[in-house]
Amino acid sequence: MGLLDGKRILVTGVLTDTSLAFAVAQAAQREGAEIVLSGAGRGLSLTRRTARKLPVEADVLEIDVTQPDQVRDAAVQLAGRWDRLDGLLHAIGYAPPECLGGDIFQAGWDQVQVALQVSTYSLKALVEAFRPMLAAAGRDGRKGASVVALDFDATVAWPAYDWMGVAKAALESLGRYLARDTGAERIRVNMIAAGPVKTMAARSIPGFAAFEDTWAQRAPLGWDVLDAGVVADACVGLLSDLFPMTTGEIIHVDGGAHAMGA
Repeated sequence: MGLLDGKRILVTGVLTDTSLAFAVAQAAQREGAEIVLSGAGRGLSLTRRTARKLPVEADVLEIDVTQPDQVRDAAVQLAGRWDRLDGLLHAIGYAPPECLGGDIFQAGWDQVQVALQVSTYSLKALVEAFRPMLAAAGRDGRKGASVVALDFDATVAWPAYDWMGVAKAALESLGRYLARDTGAERIRVNMIAAGPVKTMAARSIPGFAAFEDTWAQRAPLGWDVLDAGVVADACVGLLSDLFPMTTGEIIHVDGGAHAMGA
């Protein structure tokens, strides 16, 4: 018997099989969940190819979070297939090149608003569109739905992370407000603040290798930048019924590096 037996979960942000979202989808299937993935734009065909690498090939919805009609249409499509949504993984983030690199002043509002819409506001957009299905998971004696967003600790300024760090800080705050406003419907909203993992998204951040090279030295439990499984397992825990009274929380899965002063 798996932790997610009978659960129906939407996993966003799967591009390649090195992504954290793919590791979560893989772990969720291993624990018995039925999975649907989402992809967008030019990456949609890549998401579909990656879906075939899962233990059980998953269907893929097209969801460009910058297109409100497309988000709503995806919710309608999924509602035609499932009567409820037990879990939603938000693993979507993007910032234009001007928003990264170590100079917070080089990006203008035109670039910053893209980073905030895709990386932060998209969580609200997804929860809003799928809210009826998420609320349905809290009826008929069920313990409710779980929304999990992938995060990177936003309590400090990181080298080169710049506006993506601002977007993550906003994401953490948004998670608390969504937890407040959806709790009555038995919808939980939590964050996993993961340590650095070698993914395609990570490679697009200038200077990200500096995190990878030093994290294991700072983390009292150590850290393997090639092991996405530890993050995926934590997400599975939050997506399961093991945390029915936990919401608005940020759980660090980073070897303990966040708690160290240096």
